[in-house]
Amino acid sequence: MSAAPSDLALFWAGVIAFSILVYVVLDGFDLGVGILFGATRDTELRDEMMGSIAPFWDGNETWLVVVGASLFAAFPVVYAIFLSAFYFPVLLLLFGLIFRGVAFEFRGRGGPSSIWSAGFWIGSGVVAFVQGAAVGAMILGVTVKDGQFAGGPFDWLRPLPVLTGIGLMFGYALLGAGWLILKSDTRLRDWAYRRAPFLAAGMAVSLILAALLTLVQAHGVISRLVERPWALLFVVVCGLALLGVLHGVKSRRDAQPFAFTALFFLSAFGFLAAAFWPYMIPYSITVASAAAPEQSLSFLFWGAGLVVLPIVLVYSAVVHMVFRGKLRITGH
Repeated sequence: MSAAPSDLALFWAGVIAFSILVYVVLDGFDLGVGILFGATRDTELRDEMMGSIAPFWDGNETWLVVVGASLFAAFPVVYAIFLSAFYFPVLLLLFGLIFRGVAFEFRGRGGPSSIWSAGFWIGSGVVAFVQGAAVGAMILGVTVKDGQFAGGPFDWLRPLPVLTGIGLMFGYALLGAGWLILKSDTRLRDWAYRRAPFLAAGMAVSLILAALLTLVQAHGVISRLVERPWALLFVVVCGLALLGVLHGVKSRRDAQPFAFTALFFLSAFGFLAAAFWPYMIPYSITVASAAAPEQSLSFLFWGAGLVVLPIVLVYSAVVHMVFRGKLRITGH
């Protein structure tokens, strides 16, 4: 076992974990809206969907940039191994983000609607799937020898990653439905209410099947859970969060579905953190062994840590505060 990580290494690991969680919740809802966009051909509903995320979507993706930049600067070994192991998923992620962004802008400016509408929801679905597949591949473990990726280019495309990819698509779509319920006071809200139980059931079934495969295949996770049985409390909270979503749908409490879906993601993230710690690349590269030299971490702290991160955080908070409440949208 390697030495304990330094305080600066722990700080940057915490920054990356926090940024991933914020990204999943914030960009998750607009990716989910993009996925739901493909579930209707009603132009009025589609225009309102786009309008509901228009002030937020590009700013939400800033947190993905924070994750990548922090990983590159603070944990270069992890950055190199991750890109090697997930070369094709990262390419698909980038193409999906670019294509949905272009489709968003072009459709809003009168481009051929059918082309850009398809690009918007397909790009959103691809981004969600590859993110979930990467999580599943990490659960199985990444093959590393002598500090370098030693697996194949399609190690990430196995049954468990496919299930977690599908599960995340359902999860983001549920988060998107919760967002539409939260922000809309038109028939779009009723449309989202009707689909939320199906999305919750789809996510639950996908993740239950993924959990069964994990018990059979992911021995690294199982050994962590034997050492930390308290981590199963996160699973209990996930179940209660799903019940909270369904209760909110049944009682028509507009804030509840989104809030409890966000709680589900928070609890799932906590479970993964407990299952992976202290590894950043399961089950070979730890936080301590992957950290950059202390001088580099210190330089990064005084620049990005004390200046850039607070600015990004304040920007996100201000945007969501300014555009809080119901959005009355008649078109995009």
